[in-house]
Amino acid sequence: MGPWALCFWRLALACAILLPIVYHHYGAMIALIRSRAAEVVFIGAIGLTLCQGMIYTGLHDTNATTAGIIMALSPVMTMVIARIVLGEPLGLWKAIGALFALAGMMIIVAHGDLIALMRLQFSAGELWIAGSALCWGVYTVLLRRARFGIDLLPMVVLLLGAGSLVALPFYAWELYSGDRSTLHANGLIALAYMAGPGGALMYYLYNRSVEILGAGRASMLLYLQTLFVALLAYLLLGESLKSYDVFGAAFIVAGVILATVIKQKSPAANSQ
Repeated sequence: MGPWALCFWRLALACAILLPIVYHHYGAMIALIRSRAAEVVFIGAIGLTLCQGMIYTGLHDTNATTAGIIMALSPVMTMVIARIVLGEPLGLWKAIGALFALAGMMIIVAHGDLIALMRLQFSAGELWIAGSALCWGVYTVLLRRARFGIDLLPMVVLLLGAGSLVALPFYAWELYSGDRSTLHANGLIALAYMAGPGGALMYYLYNRSVEILGAGRASMLLYLQTLFVALLAYLLLGESLKSYDVFGAAFIVAGVILATVIKQKSPAANSQ
């Protein structure tokens, strides 16, 4: 599938999966659309349409190592944006945790050869990936700031629907350019996973974590994706775990613990 075809169908199918579940909330959803439609569409476009479309486009022109390193900057970007826009405290432990997790991510994606990081060359593909990472950070912060006032699941449905509508013109342009999808059975199964567990469920859980933890702390948990990938590849695909996988995972876990578990002391407590 082309990048924008994949973006559109993932969002549209995820929305279709969840839409019947939230029928009790249709009244509140319609009222929100009437009062804040532009805001819903804007946030959905930033975090769901542009973020996905840009990373799918960038992966056509870059390698996984470079893409992984750039996307690893997304939580750090989110923390900085959250500090500026929301006034969320950065704090010493959160900053140290972010550095630990970023180091762990780099160790894993570079296969332990950190000298190779100095030889990376950036192209148009890397710019697309960097734009995607920035969009995800902005989306996380805007989601925390918006406070739409309805239950989370119907809000996710609205964002998915808005994201798919914004992706539709890009998809149409892709079709007009002759980039057609040619999915076989395995491809359809993969798309179903991306729309269901990897789409509808994932967006609900992530938005819930932002609601509970705040933008900065929730974004830090994204570093665990690298750890999960390595573990699942070992359990399901029989891929061996290398020493750099274990070493990098230890840095990631330590960083997430420092950033999300240790509480910052308030100024009042420090003055006593």
